[in-house]
Amino acid sequence: MVELGAFAFVFVAGFVTALATGLGAVPFFFVSEVSDRWNVALWGIASGIMVSASVFGLVLEALGAYVSVSLSGLAVDPIPDRVLFLLGAGLLAGVALVYVAHDVIEAAEVDPRQYEEADFKKLVLILGVLTVHSFPEGVAVGVSFADLGLAGGTHLFGFVVPLLAIFMTIAISIHNVPEGLAISIPLRSMGVADWKLVWWSVFSSLPQPIGAVLAFYFVRVAREFLPAGFGFAAGAMIYLVLTEFIPEALEAGAGLPGGGRRELSAGVAAGVLAMIPLLFV
Repeated sequence: MVELGAFAFVFVAGFVTALATGLGAVPFFFVSEVSDRWNVALWGIASGIMVSASVFGLVLEALGAYVSVSLSGLAVDPIPDRVLFLLGAGLLAGVALVYVAHDVIEAAEVDPRQYEEADFKKLVLILGVLTVHSFPEGVAVGVSFADLGLAGGTHLFGFVVPLLAIFMTIAISIHNVPEGLAISIPLRSMGVADWKLVWWSVFSSLPQPIGAVLAFYFVRVAREFLPAGFGFAAGAMIYLVLTEFIPEALEAGAGLPGGGRRELSAGVAAGVLAMIPLLFV
């Protein structure tokens, strides 16, 4: 059995990523609006972080026993078919979840503008939509804690925490900032109070700690399926970047010179560079 303290630790990590979404509303405490240039750059940074965290962190971790990266180069041993199958199946399952989530979100037609005036039933619907939308990020955090308490990590708050888990929690937290900004912009146009912008931003990511705990439990009790768990989180996040983050950035930068592609490229490059250390974890 997994200790209750471990569940609590993973839940807190997931909750920290949810709280980070509130940081997207903080700029409105000081300015009336955020420029499109900065908006595009933030989406680019989030995209670079998510893709590189998925590849450098989750996928390589799934193949960790067979692939090693060092300053001298890349070493690859023969990878068992079973591991490749589980990783591939996980990647496809992650893509499928996000694909279905898109349909659910579009069918529900939930818009951040509806948050402020929603009644209880509407809030339940919104939370349900947000669950299928932000659940993959929580899963990424949860699977990264698979080796919590085992050798090879760093001591933190009385736990031996895998370095991958630290990187992934930071990566998801940074990624959540532009999401909070995207939620706050329409609410700001409605005249919603600054502190409520923070609340609704955090509310949008509340499913993440739940997803983190569920994924953590799965990979701890069924460790033979760990490559599938890593693949699921990686597939979902990469597909999110391609179908949501990049289009969101290009839409925000439509009025900029070059359609905002320069700012987007710079942001993506910065995000990838920030995650390079994952290659050597």
